[in-house]
Amino acid sequence: MWIPLLLEFQGSILGVEVDLPTKSYVTQLIGEQESKGIGKIARPEDGGFLKPHIFTLTIPQIDGGTNISIKLRWSQKLSYNAGRFSLTVPFCFPEYVTPAIKKISKKEKIELNVNSSVANGILCKAASHPLKEIRRHEGKFSFLYEAEIFKWSNTDFRFSYSVSSGNIFGGILLQSLYDYDQRDMFCIYLFPGSEKNRKVFKKEVVFVVDISESMQGRPLESTKSAISAALSKLSPEDSFNIIAFSNEAFQFSTSMELASKDAIERASAWISTKYTVGGSTNLFIPLRKAADMLSNTCDSIPMIFLVTDGSVKDERNICHWMQKRLTNQGVLSPSIHTFGIDSIEVQMNKLFSKGLSTVLTNITIDAFDDREEIEVYSSRIPDLSLESPLTIYGRYQGSFPDNLKVTGILGDLSSFTMDLKIQRAKDIPLDSVLARRQIDLLTAQAWFSENKRFEEEVAKLSIQTCNISEYTRMTLLEKNKMLKTLKHFGAWKKKGDPHIVVESELPEMILLQRLSVGFGDLIATAENIRPGSQEPELPEVAKIFIKTTSNYFGGICNRCCCMGCSRCCSKMNNQCATTLTQLCTALACIGCLHCCSQSCCPNQDD
Repeated sequence: MWIPLLLEFQGSILGVEVDLPTKSYVTQLIGEQESKGIGKIARPEDGGFLKPHIFTLTIPQIDGGTNISIKLRWSQKLSYNAGRFSLTVPFCFPEYVTPAIKKISKKEKIELNVNSSVANGILCKAASHPLKEIRRHEGKFSFLYEAEIFKWSNTDFRFSYSVSSGNIFGGILLQSLYDYDQRDMFCIYLFPGSEKNRKVFKKEVVFVVDISESMQGRPLESTKSAISAALSKLSPEDSFNIIAFSNEAFQFSTSMELASKDAIERASAWISTKYTVGGSTNLFIPLRKAADMLSNTCDSIPMIFLVTDGSVKDERNICHWMQKRLTNQGVLSPSIHTFGIDSIEVQMNKLFSKGLSTVLTNITIDAFDDREEIEVYSSRIPDLSLESPLTIYGRYQGSFPDNLKVTGILGDLSSFTMDLKIQRAKDIPLDSVLARRQIDLLTAQAWFSENKRFEEEVAKLSIQTCNISEYTRMTLLEKNKMLKTLKHFGAWKKKGDPHIVVESELPEMILLQRLSVGFGDLIATAENIRPGSQEPELPEVAKIFIKTTSNYFGGICNRCCCMGCSRCCSKMNNQCATTLTQLCTALACIGCLHCCSQSCCPNQDD
């Protein structure tokens, strides 16, 4: 049986559990050192990522008619647009899931729990299914949808809500923890508010684009389209430039240009004529040129957008040089946004929109000054954009300050000050919601500093929160079940089956293929090998699944199950086949949730 999980938006697989009458399977993360002692290693096609957004797991041959229970857990980032948070969960099933022999009544059920950090002003905007509100209390909402159906759903579950406030507002959440760190957690959140006419900053933007040979084809063409779209979003008072590079750098203009209609048309024409060239990828030269161009910024926000598909030599030294340069430049040092090439056009447009709509910068929190007992998980507080809430988080020891004040500079260059209200994060698992961000940040610090302590911290956090990391491996535990009579346990049943199913004591551990992305491939970059060109041949069932899911955005819904999985679904009980999706939309300000989807094939007598 082949189990796929398709994550349309940014998300992370947390675990899979499969329960059969005679066996059970469960995924588990372990450390790198521990993984070296495992003898049984899964084949690439038996578990892993077919594509960056498709995770699969193969369970050995299962007899037809077997009752199967499958539980999937993942974390997913909520999308945010125009003051509205949106959630989309795959809930489409192919036509072949429903047996064609006769109509079979089934029960469809969705539970949705929204647990927001904001007590008032939550407005539910839209839902794909007719949800009934069953509870509401101090920022917590519960909804339920149930229906008798004859065909499985052909509509993904979608839900959106907004936080009503015209002005910038925020708060602080605290959570007591008992883990390896032995410190508690805090999270400061700021919302941009819904006032659309708020003045944004003037911007000075430099686009730095890799045109080495490995970027040829779709990656470069998507980059060109995204940059042209970004240029059209600039205001006439903004300024910009473009640097294309491989082993040397090519500038659109010798200096920054005002974003006039004529300049944007010339820049779009210039970038459209750029083609890939051979040679090495020299990143230092274009970055230095971009930093020099933005060195005299005084009343605008300097930004560098870097697009490259490869790993380059001296990366760490380049980062150290840029860090020193930006530190010396002070408050108006440029923010640097970097991109990979997966879904590059969509991701670039989102980040361009976010970066180009800054409403609050130079943000400071007074309690962070000279307090050794507070550790902030960021060396620099990002700007607040109309396109995204801002979160600042970390750990603290002892008592947290009673009063905190946030200050910054608004788009009209006036000063901003606001007192933040502190509250306990009841029923909001900050450590789980923030785990993916924390792991990514610590991983970057581990690579940058080459400090083993950070690697060990990443591994501990990864295992504790079930999030994949560079320093852990995923395994599949296979447990056999045995049927024993109750007399072995000193007890007898007067009625019913006098047997009990117990699991064997020693499960077999199978090491899956590495799921992390790594830190780049210098050889592939030097040889201009395009990403994905050396991927192994996919198994036939995987090709069927990918082909099925490829037309998602065109509205085709046959994408939720592969043939193997759908055969399992079609064996469901005639009276009741329930798909339960329970979602805890935790922490609206962070825009992240943890999802658990469980599908059961019950006995015919249930």
